[in-house]
Amino acid sequence: MPAAHFQHVETWVFDLDHTLYPPDMALFSQINVKMTDFVMTALGVDRKEADRLRHDYWHAHGTTLAGLMDNHGVDPGPYLHDVHQIDFSVLDRDEILAARIAALPGRRIIYTNGTADYAGKVIEARGLTGLFDAVYGVEEAGLRPKPERIAFERVFATDGLDPKTAAMFEDDPRNLAVPHEMGLKTVHVAPKPEPADHIHFHTDDLSTFLGRLL
Repeated sequence: MPAAHFQHVETWVFDLDHTLYPPDMALFSQINVKMTDFVMTALGVDRKEADRLRHDYWHAHGTTLAGLMDNHGVDPGPYLHDVHQIDFSVLDRDEILAARIAALPGRRIIYTNGTADYAGKVIEARGLTGLFDAVYGVEEAGLRPKPERIAFERVFATDGLDPKTAAMFEDDPRNLAVPHEMGLKTVHVAPKPEPADHIHFHTDDLSTFLGRLL
C-alpha cells in the first residue's frame, strides 16, 4: 500500500492544471488557443507557425512563455493576462477530492507554472477554496518555469518546506525530476503512466490515490 511511503510527509505539493482537475474537463485547451493567438500577434506569424512555436517552446523551455521571453524578449505581463482569460465553468466541483485534501496531515500548497491569480480561480471552481496554506505561481519562481531547478529552489525556499518531508503531485513527468533529486516523494498524475526512475508512484485519479493514503 502506498500509505506507508508517505508517513513522513509534512508538506503536500500539488501542481494545478491536469492535476487538481482531469484533462477531460478541457480547461487547458482554451489556454492553448489563447497562447497561439498571442504568439500570432506578438511575432506576426500565421496560426500554423504560432501553434508550432507554442508547442516547440513548451517542449524546449518548459513553457511557451519561457520560450517567448528567452528567444524574443516578450513582456510576460500581457501574456499572462491574456492567456488566462477563459471560461472556468467547464470545471466541476469535487466534494470528495476536497474532503481528501482537507484530511491530509500537515501543510498543503499549490505550485503551478500559471499565475497565482489563475490558480485561485481554478481552486474556486473546483470547490477547493480554503484547503491550501499557500499558492505559488510563476511569479514566485522569478518567471522561470518548472522543470528548471532554479524555479523549484525559489518556490521551495519561499515556502520554507523541507524537501525530504514533502511529496509532489504533477501531471508532467519531467517536472518531477528535480523534486526527486531534492528528496521529495513523487506522484505522476496522468491517464497513462510514463515509467521513470524519478517517479515513485503513478495514478490516473488523484482523489482515489489520496483516499488510499488516509
